[in-house]
Amino acid sequence: MEVMQEFLIGMVGASLIEKVAVMLGVINVLLIIRRSVWNYPFGLVMVVLYAKIFFDYKLYSDALLQIYFFVIQIYGWWYWLRGRACDGRIIVSRLPAHVWPVYAASALGGGVVLGFLMARFTDADFPYWDATIAVLSVIAQLLLSRRRLESWLVWIVVDLLAIGLFAVKGLYPTAALYAVFLCMAVSGLYLWTRAFRAGTALR
Repeated sequence: MEVMQEFLIGMVGASLIEKVAVMLGVINVLLIIRRSVWNYPFGLVMVVLYAKIFFDYKLYSDALLQIYFFVIQIYGWWYWLRGRACDGRIIVSRLPAHVWPVYAASALGGGVVLGFLMARFTDADFPYWDATIAVLSVIAQLLLSRRRLESWLVWIVVDLLAIGLFAVKGLYPTAALYAVFLCMAVSGLYLWTRAFRAGTALR
């Protein structure tokens, strides 16, 4: 309840573009949790708006991330359409255990390299913090596009890091949005786990 109150209070003073982006983000994640392919039109518009917002606030890693999000969402839309059950919802899959170290090493190395580049060649604020969020978001979105259950675990970490960064930068509606995203990611993990178990039981 407190998170929602902060979200609504922050929205009063937010710019119009941030308000629209926030609302599109909520709709997008709600549809993802429901395993609906219709999340993608909302997601595509949202990332375009956030590219401008993050650039204006000198969060360049996050701004660049939106370009990736735009491309990977088109891919995800195509991939989800190819993996739907009879009810129209997508089929959940698991990430093989032997692949986890590869993703972990990529996250660590990518965060360090991108953070260094942003610190060295731009006037980015909190370059390593921002870069870590960006790299983890790349991994989470890739896993989500592939319908992997573990994507929600990565999104939970992203949301926790993002809440702090956006609050420090004064993007309070967006920080509150990520708090909502955090709750939704926990819900998504629970519901996708149930869907995966139910699908496995039917095989």
